[in-house]
Amino acid sequence: MFKLFVLCHGMLQLAQLLVSGYLKSSISTIERRYGFSSQKSGILASFNEVGNIVLIVLVSFFGSRVHRPRFIGGGALLVSLAALIMAMSHFISGPYKYTDHISESKDDDSGLCQLESSFQSPLSNHSCTQQESHSQQGVFPLLLLGQLLLGIGGVPIQPFGISYIDDYASKRNSPLYLGILLAVTSIGPAFGFMMGSFMLRFYVDIDKMSKDQIGLERRDPRWVGAWWLGFLVAASFLFLTSLPYLFFPRQMPKEVDATEPREEEEKKPLPDPVLELTLTQFLKSFPRIALRTLRNPIYLLVVLAQVHLAAMVAGLATFMAKFIERQFTQTASFSNMMIGGVSIPLAVLGIVLGGALMRRLSISTRGSALMCTAAILMCMLTALPLLLLGCSTQSVTGVYPTTQNGSLGCSAGCSCPTETFNPVCGSNGVEFISPCHAGCMTKVQDNNTIKVLNYTNCVCINGSHALPGTCGSNCEHLLLPFMVLSALTCFIASFSQTPSYMMILRTVRTEDKSFAVGVQYMLFRMLAFLPAPVLYGIAIDTTCILWGKKCGRNTSCHYYNMDLFRQRQAPADIPSPCPMTHASMSAISAILRVCTFGTIPLHFWDHFTRQTKSSTAPFLKSICHTVCIKRRSVIENTEYLGCMIFTVSISFMARFLGLQVLFVCGAFICFLLSLLILRHRAGQQGQQAEQRYTVVNGVKSPDNNTASKELQRMPA
Repeated sequence: MFKLFVLCHGMLQLAQLLVSGYLKSSISTIERRYGFSSQKSGILASFNEVGNIVLIVLVSFFGSRVHRPRFIGGGALLVSLAALIMAMSHFISGPYKYTDHISESKDDDSGLCQLESSFQSPLSNHSCTQQESHSQQGVFPLLLLGQLLLGIGGVPIQPFGISYIDDYASKRNSPLYLGILLAVTSIGPAFGFMMGSFMLRFYVDIDKMSKDQIGLERRDPRWVGAWWLGFLVAASFLFLTSLPYLFFPRQMPKEVDATEPREEEEKKPLPDPVLELTLTQFLKSFPRIALRTLRNPIYLLVVLAQVHLAAMVAGLATFMAKFIERQFTQTASFSNMMIGGVSIPLAVLGIVLGGALMRRLSISTRGSALMCTAAILMCMLTALPLLLLGCSTQSVTGVYPTTQNGSLGCSAGCSCPTETFNPVCGSNGVEFISPCHAGCMTKVQDNNTIKVLNYTNCVCINGSHALPGTCGSNCEHLLLPFMVLSALTCFIASFSQTPSYMMILRTVRTEDKSFAVGVQYMLFRMLAFLPAPVLYGIAIDTTCILWGKKCGRNTSCHYYNMDLFRQRQAPADIPSPCPMTHASMSAISAILRVCTFGTIPLHFWDHFTRQTKSSTAPFLKSICHTVCIKRRSVIENTEYLGCMIFTVSISFMARFLGLQVLFVCGAFICFLLSLLILRHRAGQQGQQAEQRYTVVNGVKSPDNNTASKELQRMPA
């Protein structure tokens, strides 16, 4: 029965995270379809965290009082409804028009150079208003509503499932079950990306037109795939996997492992005092339990390390497919296949191996901290070369470089529409934003479809021809080393997942497990999943060199400066989010100053500040020095930890110009400090145990009762 629950919960998590992964695989397609900026796409991708943040702590704390399996099933049904709502956005919007100036008729020449024409490019105000009403109004709010319900429905699934399994699993099998569930959390997004790779091969309006009416190829930058199909599939899967939870019992018998000592088998779980509280007593005890949980330095450090890694994963998962599309001139379908078929499976393998290694070696809490620290250190070494791999910005006449603006004089008399986007690649290797801007007079079309095969008589290409589509970045050969290093980094970093979770579950009280897991996921969402996609989106938008236009307003970006695309992955290059980043780091420092009193001598921080000689952020370092050193007489050695993380993060950010490296370094510091604290505690407990000896006839002998109690408190 218990293993059946583990199987069902794995399938449900797979279905739930399938929706999340599929949305991220389709985010660039939705962006292109409805003219969203990357910042707006980031808001959409992270909006499910809003409902989650509000409810997750309360729901997780009530996990000791409610029927957890039924709450999980109800949440899954709500997630299924959310997926259906998101798919509805396609049906309430009109057909996709990839350009407003090229008709679907084979006899239409409005997209070509018309020297003696009275062609008027601007649309009427009525046409613009009508178009916006059909294709824009109502779509974004509906998508946000779906994301909000997705977040609310997902609140009880993972915290209740993890705490339920840990309560009734044997001590030996608990790490294995946890490793399986954590692996499923990666398999779900992988399936989402793979499904996105498949669905985006079909045209978005496949339900409204035949194949012969589609005038675009998949490699055309204006191509929009059938993003809505995957949400219908995911909604059905979620509905089916939610039904078994209505029949699981509230409590299960404790799983028994024959290899465990008999003393362990005879132990019974302690009664949960939370169940005996009234609602008023519970609300009064809530702040006390929250403070008790957050004052645990090991718990807080491990959670902060996971927050750093989660922020990196959230930003990259949202825009990595777009990065591959733009940097290496690949289709959205191929980019999603690379992420879902290469990077994520290796991450899953690392999670499973990490859980199996812990089970095989029976690794203690201190061993888990050492394992996490070593994994993140190796991850740093493999992540650094990724910052050097990428392509330069392709040459586009009139767009980049700016010195080529004068070359548009050859098409000055063509009456080219100002809002058109139909890129062509000239036979001379130069790209133009439309055949009209290339001065092309005629075109050659397929006899059976409306697809254009070639543009001819192009004035700006010395009378030669141009092919539909972009010229590309001509550096596709860098994609292979980029994917190899990226997948290797994912594999190494994922080794830290299972031991970090076990550190959390083993360092909090039994009655606080649900609450501790809830706080963990709340911090994930508040500090990582919610802000990270928006920050990445803002960074990407600042690199746009040609925005799309429709009815006089900006839509999605057509061309990016690829060099800045890579470099502006650092907060130092993002104007608006930088104060938010500094404020959040200061808040974390303040929390740590309260929760880690007296764990490591202050001279450790003094040594660190002397060694960190960076001229990149002197103002921030001076503030940190004032807080950490000059207030020593008041709070002594309680402020070293937050300040060290703050200064190291700023230093690495300025040197390596990468959010990825910044987040990995933050995780490494947190894991390292948790290891130091555990070793420090073990040493103190060992000294206390030795001091319990008594002198009998001039010979030291142990006081068995006292010494045994001390040794029992020591970590394995």
